[in-house]
Amino acid sequence: MHSNRLFTNPYAIEVLQTKKRDLIEGISKTEHLLNLLIDKEVLPPEKRLLVLSCRSREEKNSRVLDFLVSQGERACRLFFYPCLKLIEPDLYNSIKVYVGDVNESIGDGRRQLIGYLLERDHSNPPKNTQHKIPEKTTNMAVPRKRVKIQDSKPVSTISSLKTPEETEVVHRKPGGLFDSAAKGDVSCLEKLLSDCDINAVNSLNESLLHIAALNGQVPIIEFLLRKGVKMDLRDRKGRTALHRAAENGHSMAVKSLVQAGANIYAMDKESKTPLHLAAQNKHLNSVKILVEEEIKICHNQRTFLHMAALKDNSHLAQILLQEGAPVDAKDNQKKTALFHAVHSGFEKTARVLLEAGAKLDSSIIEAAFNLNSQSMYSLLLQHAKGLSPDTMVSALFKAVQKNLQEVIAALIDRGTDINARNGMQYTPLLLAAELGNLEAVKILVAKKASLDEKLPNHNSALHLAAQSGNLPVLKLLLEKGMDVNMPGPVDQTPLHLAALHNKPDVVEVLIRHGAQVNAVTKEVLTPLHIASQQGHQEVVEKLIQFKADINAKDKQSRTPLHLAPAQGGASVVQLLLRNGADPNAVDKEKKSPLHMAALKGNSEAASAMLSGKAMIRAKDMDGCTPLHYTTAKGHLSLMKVLLAFGKNKNVDDRNVWRKTALHIAAEHGYDSLVDFLLSSGAKINAMDINKDTPLHIASRAGHLGTVHRLVNWTQGEKVNLQATNSVKKTPLQVAQTGDTEKHQQVATLLKKKMFLIK
Repeated sequence: MHSNRLFTNPYAIEVLQTKKRDLIEGISKTEHLLNLLIDKEVLPPEKRLLVLSCRSREEKNSRVLDFLVSQGERACRLFFYPCLKLIEPDLYNSIKVYVGDVNESIGDGRRQLIGYLLERDHSNPPKNTQHKIPEKTTNMAVPRKRVKIQDSKPVSTISSLKTPEETEVVHRKPGGLFDSAAKGDVSCLEKLLSDCDINAVNSLNESLLHIAALNGQVPIIEFLLRKGVKMDLRDRKGRTALHRAAENGHSMAVKSLVQAGANIYAMDKESKTPLHLAAQNKHLNSVKILVEEEIKICHNQRTFLHMAALKDNSHLAQILLQEGAPVDAKDNQKKTALFHAVHSGFEKTARVLLEAGAKLDSSIIEAAFNLNSQSMYSLLLQHAKGLSPDTMVSALFKAVQKNLQEVIAALIDRGTDINARNGMQYTPLLLAAELGNLEAVKILVAKKASLDEKLPNHNSALHLAAQSGNLPVLKLLLEKGMDVNMPGPVDQTPLHLAALHNKPDVVEVLIRHGAQVNAVTKEVLTPLHIASQQGHQEVVEKLIQFKADINAKDKQSRTPLHLAPAQGGASVVQLLLRNGADPNAVDKEKKSPLHMAALKGNSEAASAMLSGKAMIRAKDMDGCTPLHYTTAKGHLSLMKVLLAFGKNKNVDDRNVWRKTALHIAAEHGYDSLVDFLLSSGAKINAMDINKDTPLHIASRAGHLGTVHRLVNWTQGEKVNLQATNSVKKTPLQVAQTGDTEKHQQVATLLKKKMFLIK
């Protein structure tokens, strides 16, 4: 049962919208239903092409239903009855049951849709023994019904009164209505029609108009048209009178029907239009008439030529073009017949269209790209007039980018420069190698693309393949003889780039093809330097496996271990140490790998080095230990590691300027580091080369927090407030030379501590 809130009135339009999904899925004979809706004038003929342009049955059904809703209540009622009942009786009955349930729940028998689905569909209608249907019955107008006439039997009375849209059989003797229509006897036909329906049909469901069209009887056709005969009635094959005239080559009959507005796009049960039948039977005059009519009425909608292209009917396309069909007419999607032929890969039809002068545009070129057919693209190029070399080169790069092997071949065969450069100075081969597009590389190499071309930065195709990590492309280029040790940017080999971009598989392939594992760049960097600096553990392992020099030195005398702390973590550091890396090797500034870990604040790497016998108090050329650099960078966690490992014995190590770590922490205002150094036993009054104490330095910098910590330190030695430096100034006098508010605050604090002010 349904709630009373479901409908205020169960009108057809509301039921159609409510049951739309069931209708979309349930209608299986979409085209038959559409034909009937158009024949009944529920939908206008121009809606046919819009529906048939949809690809799936569900899309077609949905579009039909949308059109019906837009046409209003009457169209929706006629859709249900008689159209849906005739074409899809089972679906109609299910809708009828549904509406009956709605009516029962509402409890009102006067609802409009109920009348159309139930009240007009009685199984036992009242009988009427009169041959001619009365114009009025109980003051209600009844339209004239269609009469079906059987020529082989005598006339019988109509046994019962059917609904106005149903068909009755009336038997007549030979030589009657249909004979008159077939023979062209207008006067006889006019007499016989005095008491018969002009839309009467015979046992084959043929109307008088069908018979006249079949026999080419133009006077009969024109007489019937003047009398208001329906032009779109269908016979058993779903054909209209226009189908019959066109099929039999009666061009004057075709012309009369067309001029009267017959639907030239009507489709029979085999989805054939009148034009299809005319062309099939080589009735070119009829084809010409239909094409000319289409040219008059067709604007931005699918034409016969579009249909031929979509069905790959090259023969029909040729006939249409010969009879004047416009080759570049566009449908409602602004696509030409050539676009549809190319998009579908119908080369034969595309050739017919191109030979007739069809124009190429960007959408057609794009469709050919997506198709990736060398033969299709070659065909387009053969008929492409006036394409500039730049356009051809642009197309080649696009084909390379999309990895379209067949299109690339077609363009090169047409004469496109295989080694042309784009705006970024790539050749097609360089671009294909960087993108890792194997199919493109294969065809370019096969077509003799130059292997020696490089980018302005000196990267070759092999460098770019190593960088992208595409092994098939890399192996192909190596097999074609590219130099595995070819120098690239700053003398980097492909192996350097593989190391930089973390491509361990590429590294192995290159080395097995002869790459020098210890090749150096202009900065004397080996692939192991680069991989270590980037933290690429797998590549480092692979290079060590192939005997890379573990302690090789670059231009600054740095080993891979010097560079390893750069990316954080300790895995690469540990790997290098396990394989014999020297933890105390020094560079040109006498810095050890531990100095580098301190600069980076990499406590994990530093711990690994210390465990590997790195000297904790090693000094560089400035006398700085790792602790100095850790302090300067503010790395508290690493400071704790270094002091703990050195058991605080290194806390007061001095550099060449006699500065301790506490001097440096005070200079930078690192309060937490100052606290930790003091708690670790750092000398609070240590003097540097200028006899400045940490307090002098903090006061000069205006670091109030650091000064506060130093003057309030109570554990062990206290700060010397009266200490003078090499220019005989106390920390207070140093602070007073500053001109900022911070300096004034420091001076005030020192005066209080010296009891100079309260």
